[in-house]
Amino acid sequence: MTLRPAPARLLPWAGPDGKPCYLVGDGTGYVSRVADDIERVQLHMADEILGHAADLLADHKAGNRELRYLARGLSDALRDVRRVAESRGARLSPS
Repeated sequence: MTLRPAPARLLPWAGPDGKPCYLVGDGTGYVSRVADDIERVQLHMADEILGHAADLLADHKAGNRELRYLARGLSDALRDVRRVAESRGARLSPS
């Protein structure tokens, strides 16, 4: 029986130069738990900004400044959620 090494986990943060950070391990260590917590926060924040987006877009008096701020928040949230999805998808075991 050949043991396959655990795949590297894409972490929910980037390095100082913006490059992705990875963790190799069994997924039970401290850094894995911190990454799980950060992913939960990122997903919760994405839910919150989506709710805010619906309210702001329904407000016909919203100005360009508010809409640009919203677009930035949505862009950040989408980037974070995409990274979470990529990380979790890569860790799915093949059927």
